[in-house]
Amino acid sequence: ADPSPARQAAGRSIEAQTIDLDRDKKVDEAKSSLHIATSALSKAVTKGVLKPNTASRRISRLTQHVNSLAASR
Repeated sequence: ADPSPARQAAGRSIEAQTIDLDRDKKVDEAKSSLHIATSALSKAVTKGVLKPNTASRRISRLTQHVNSLAASR
């Protein structure tokens, strides 16, 4: 099945929102957004939009961003 462009765009926008919250130093909001982004990326894997390693890499990078913010607080 061909991945839906709408699903791909939604995944990218969720990641971007999490990174923006990270830049704005909003730790609590970034953590809740990370949870939503992780769920969305996992769902994208089950729907065939992303490959498992790609989703895992993105989740890892987002988690590193949020954790570095929390550590510097």
